[in-house]
This record gives sequence, C-alpha cells and structure tokens, in this order.
Amino acid sequence: MESLMSAVAPRSPAPAKKPSEVDFRSGATMEQLSAQVSELVLLEQGEFGDQTALEVHTAKDFIFNMLGLVQKVDQRLPVANEYLLLSGGAREGVLDLNPEGLGDYAKGADFDLDFTLLVPALKLHDRNQPVTLDMRHSPPCHSWLSLRLCDSNTLSRWSVCCQEENGLPPEDEEDEDEGEMSKGSTPSSSPQSLDGCYFSPALVTDWFWGVVSEAVEELRRSPQRGIPIPERLERNGPLATIILQAGSSRVLYDLLPVVSFRGWPAVAQGWLTANHFWDGKITEEEAISGFYLLPCCSPLGGRPDREWRLAFSRSEVQLKKCIPYPMAQAFLAAKAVLSRILARPRTGLSPYHLRTLLFWACDRLPGTYLSCPDPDSPARLLLGLLDDLAHCILGKNCPNYFLPQCNMLEHLSDSQALLVARKLAHMRSDPSEHLRAALDQARQAGQLKEAANSTNGHSSPGHHPANGIISPSEDKLAQRLQQLVTENPGKSISVFLNPDDVTRPHFRIDDKFY
Repeated sequence: MESLMSAVAPRSPAPAKKPSEVDFRSGATMEQLSAQVSELVLLEQGEFGDQTALEVHTAKDFIFNMLGLVQKVDQRLPVANEYLLLSGGAREGVLDLNPEGLGDYAKGADFDLDFTLLVPALKLHDRNQPVTLDMRHSPPCHSWLSLRLCDSNTLSRWSVCCQEENGLPPEDEEDEDEGEMSKGSTPSSSPQSLDGCYFSPALVTDWFWGVVSEAVEELRRSPQRGIPIPERLERNGPLATIILQAGSSRVLYDLLPVVSFRGWPAVAQGWLTANHFWDGKITEEEAISGFYLLPCCSPLGGRPDREWRLAFSRSEVQLKKCIPYPMAQAFLAAKAVLSRILARPRTGLSPYHLRTLLFWACDRLPGTYLSCPDPDSPARLLLGLLDDLAHCILGKNCPNYFLPQCNMLEHLSDSQALLVARKLAHMRSDPSEHLRAALDQARQAGQLKEAANSTNGHSSPGHHPANGIISPSEDKLAQRLQQLVTENPGKSISVFLNPDDVTRPHFRIDDKFY
C-alpha cells in the first residue's frame, strides 16, 4: 500500500536553476561575460589548419636560414645557438620592454600570426666562465655587463659593441690606467680591474639591425620558388620586425638580440625560497633553467648605451603550463580588451604588466578557486584581473614577479596613471561592451585575411598555394605530415622542400631523414 501511495503521490518539483551571479559594478551577469570570454578565446586561439601549419613552419625556416647567413657572413653569433621562440609579438606583452617605439601593427590588417624570437648575440652558458653583472649604477632589474673577464677571442669579436668608461670602444681607449687589463692578462682582485669593456645594448642593437638588413636583402636578391617573401622589414626600438608572406599567411617576427645565461642570478635567489603556485607541478630545475639580458634600459633616466634588463622568459614559458585554464582564459580576454586602451597614447604601460599580475594572482589565490569548473569562473577572474590592474595603476606599484624589489610602474607620472585609471574605470563599468568590441575586432581580423587571400592569392609567387610554399600535391603532403605527427608524439618533425622539385618533400624526425 505504501509503495502504491508513493507511486501516485505528487513528485517534488525539479530544483530551480541557480541564477547567474551579477556583477555589482556593471550589472552584467557572469554567465553572459563568461560566454563572451570563451568565444573570444576561441577566436584568438584558432587552431592551425594543415596548410597554415606548413606556412608557419616555412616562415620559421626562413628566419633561421637568414640568421644562419648572418652567422656565416658576420661570424659573431654563436655557431651552436639556442633561440627562444615565443608565441605573440613583442607588443603583446611576451617580454618586459618599454612599450614606446615598438611600432604599431594590427592583426588582420598587417599580419595574421606573430612571434617573438630571442636571438642570443652572446651565450654565456659555461659555468666556468666568470661573468661581471655590474649593478652598482642601475636600478633594480637592470645591469651593466662587463666582458673584461671573457677570453681574448670573445673580446676581439665583440670589441665593436663594447665601451670603456669614457664611452670609447676598447681599441680607442688609451692604456693609462693601472687597473686597465690587456687581452690575455690576469685580472687583479681590485674592483677597478673589472670596470670597463662594457657590452653596449645600443651598439648591439645597431649591429644586429645592420646584419639582419643585409641578410634579408641578400635573400631578396635571389628569390626561390617556395620561399616566403619578406614584405616588410622595419626597426622598432631594439627590435628588427619582419613580415613574411608565406603562402596565404602573413607572419610577423620580432627579432631581439639578447645575452643568454644558464643558471640563476644571485639577485633573484629570494624568489626561490618563497611558495609558488607551480610548486610540485614542475621541477625547480625547469623553473630556473636560465635567464636573459634584454637591450632595454630603465624608463627612469636609464642609460641606453649601458643598461640591460634582466628577463626570465625561459622560466615564464614553464610557469604558463601551470596556470589553471579558467585563469588563462581570463588573462587572454583581459589582454584583448586592454590592448585597445593601451595602444594610444603610449603611457609606459604594457600587457606585460598584466602578465605579472597574473603570476602574482596565481600565487595569492587558492588553486581550487582559480581552477573552479563553475561556468561563471572566467568572468569572475577577468573582473578580478581588471580590478587588480586598476589598484596597481592608482598606487603606481607593480612589483616584478621574479624581483619584487623592482617596481615596474615607478616611472608613471600622476597624470599618466590618472589617464589609464580613468580608461580602466570606463571599461570596468561596462565590460560586456568592451568584450563585444574585442570580439568584433577578432572577427574582422579573420575576415581581412580571407579577403586578402581572395584578392591577392594570384598576384605574386608565394601568395597562392600552387605557386608558393605548398606544392600541387598539397593535400597528400598535409595528410602525410598529419600521419607523422600522430605516429611520433613529442618528436621534432621538419619538412624539407627542394625549390627545384617541390613535388618530392623530405621529412626529418629528430635526426632521421625519410
């Protein structure tokens, strides 16, 4: 009887759907904002098709072949060099560079894909090689670099990019000082003996621009079938920016000469003793595998002829792997909407400051909160990043993640900080509208590429797959490459095309050729 009564008894109503959280400041629902964030991330991170992947690969080969020509002709770059390729241009905040003078390029109008390549002009990886980072004259996160203790071959090779105390090249320096060291001599223990022979970032970037320009012009004079076409080569501050037309894709590369080190600088040892969000996810060896010096001086009266900026790009590549996906979504969306207000006028603020706040937030907040699968999480984290940035700008305080003693916003004037804070407040009052604008911009970039392909696809060699980097049997080539990628996970795969016979590609998997 009880079972019969329970069968006919009215069932309890289904639980009501939980109403979406509402943002107090703007009145927008988190559900709506999260949907916009997800759509924007999909547009910004569209997957490569087989053809685009081959075009990107061929553009990368062009850059490395050009740098190989630089080394062959100039003979200053290390023979066995270690480049660091970063996804995104320098204006996207992949590096801590002063944003002024980096040039203005728009995705869709000027390029379709962008990358940054760190090119070690000097590779100081030998642990037995003494190095003098002279930080006596620089603010935190900056240093002069003396090559006084390097071997005579290094000194001779780079003398054109070195300066003595009076600003003259080493060969023009009169040997009057008792502390002066000649090539091959043994340095004394006095501090004065380590002075001089400073590796000048200004001279290094001048040299780099000159040799890259010559190499690109040499390749332009002897074009080959199937090789990307250098459409634009421009100098933007310390960067050499090149835009390649590779088939249907315009690929932008920002090339930056750097000094590369193994190990970890003593000035950043304190970072290793603190607790971090990546603890237990990657090893300490992976997190501190090396660092760089960038040719960038302090924005507060720094010396561009002497000051280098410490950068930990190799570590950042590893740390990004540990960021929870909802937080990564929020960061990409925040960067997209901020790029519009940071572009003009240049205010000394760049997307790299947002990246720094991302790392700090991951350290500060519980991992369960950052990785929460709740549909509202991306919107909640996006608004948190924008609020964090507004707080830092108003206080003109943003500690460097690896060197907290360095305030990255110390150079902002009160008027600059107030201007950016007002723009942020306007954005924060209606984040949905700014996300909608960023979505429209991302869609227009895709439409511009399609229009450019249909208009210019047959205008010159290299613009159409049949006459460019893809052979007439492009479908078979793409299928073969996809099969190799599937069958050889984690291995390095390269495609070599003979310009005289592009119908017969050769593949290299690690060190084996097929």
